[in-house]
Amino acid sequence: MPRIPFRLPVPPVPALVRTPFRQLSAMRLLKGGRPSDLGRLPRYAGLFALGAVCIWTPIASYLATAPLRYTSSLSLILPGSGASASVNLDRIGQASSFANSPFSSSSVSPTETYKRLIAADRIRARAADSLDVPMSAFGSPRVELVDQTGLIHVSVTGGSPEEARNRGEALLTAFFEEVESLRDDEVTQRENGGRAAIEEYRESVLATRAEISRLQRETGLISAAQYTEFVAEADALSRQVQDLAAKLDETTEAVRALEVSLRVDAQRAAASLKLHADAEFAALAAEMSRQAAALAQARGQFGERHPTVQAAAAAHAAARSEATARAQRLTGLSPAEIETLDISHVGSRAGLLSELVTLDVERSGLAAEHAAFAARLKTVEARNVALIEPAARLEDLQRDFSVAEAVFASAMARTQTSKTDLYASYPLVQVLETPSHPEIPTSPKDKLAIAAGAAATIFLLIGLTLGWMRRPLIGRLLAERPATDDILPDAFGVPAE
Repeated sequence: MPRIPFRLPVPPVPALVRTPFRQLSAMRLLKGGRPSDLGRLPRYAGLFALGAVCIWTPIASYLATAPLRYTSSLSLILPGSGASASVNLDRIGQASSFANSPFSSSSVSPTETYKRLIAADRIRARAADSLDVPMSAFGSPRVELVDQTGLIHVSVTGGSPEEARNRGEALLTAFFEEVESLRDDEVTQRENGGRAAIEEYRESVLATRAEISRLQRETGLISAAQYTEFVAEADALSRQVQDLAAKLDETTEAVRALEVSLRVDAQRAAASLKLHADAEFAALAAEMSRQAAALAQARGQFGERHPTVQAAAAAHAAARSEATARAQRLTGLSPAEIETLDISHVGSRAGLLSELVTLDVERSGLAAEHAAFAARLKTVEARNVALIEPAARLEDLQRDFSVAEAVFASAMARTQTSKTDLYASYPLVQVLETPSHPEIPTSPKDKLAIAAGAAATIFLLIGLTLGWMRRPLIGRLLAERPATDDILPDAFGVPAE
């Protein structure tokens, strides 16, 4: 069912007053006229013409007067991995060189650093000087970074394709020369800063070496390890002396036991063995034994004064006298000492006597060896006691020398390896794309300017169309307001639609 608007009767207004006021009112200017009123068309055509002139005049002037500009682009890339090198120096240590990845630090971005460096005035000035053009005419390069990558895109403009490419090459050459200059300056500053420290380390090494040499000359001690060997030698000698003492005591006790068992000392046992080893004495001893047997047999049969007994006693005495004389000549003992010897046949006692003599000789050797080692141990211990403080001092000096030498060698190695670590502060950068040779000018952009003018013209037409149709649109908006607004009369006599 169609909606029938409710209108209140409007009181008539005199024509002389109503029509002029209606044409000149601000409400008419805002709400406009009827869409079917073609009398407004000249005004709108004039506005469109004025707007079109304002839009297309600057565009046409720009396209007619703007010089052609060509853009040469190039790309740089920073490798993402670091480089390391390690060299082992014999008896000195290890020298290492390590270049971190350019993207390992979160506080410093190498791409941002190079971006600022490419756009720096000294780079532009050097590139302009190489082309013999003023820096102001060279212009500023456009540097763009690609997120999450190590790519750097650089764009350089010129009046011709060759000029744009030459400027790109000049800028690239100036950039690499400046990077190399910065790297050389860094190495030079590091060397100058470390030269004083290296000289101080060298003097410390020489002073410690001189002190060690003086102490070695005074004490004869070459190193702390030598003193350790001296102590080990003293310990070994002490153990040998203890072992010899125990063995000497054991041998002495064995000799004493045999002497008690045989009732003869070792000297007489040796003399007895020497006598019975002589053939003449053995014969005399055998003859003495036979005479002793004959005397015993005669005494068993006859009395002491019997001629047979006396003859046997005389024969036995003569044999004994000969044996004693022979024993005295062989042993060099006195007659009284010979009397204490057992000059009779030793029989089975020969082995025990021989063992007694052997043990006594061994005891004498052990005693001499023990005395020699004891004297040597005393000398070694006295020497070690005298070398305690020099050894400790020498050990401290050698430790200080080792530390000073290691620090000096490390500083020297670090200085030398830092010369190869050229990418520590300024990472390696490579040319991914050389400066291009543009074929099409990048400025002025004819299509973009025409498209912008067309778009502005379309927007102007849309605006004028909305201005032409604004009265019904405003009326519809007013019709959608609350009913209290609908019952208000039109004070200017404009009929509601």
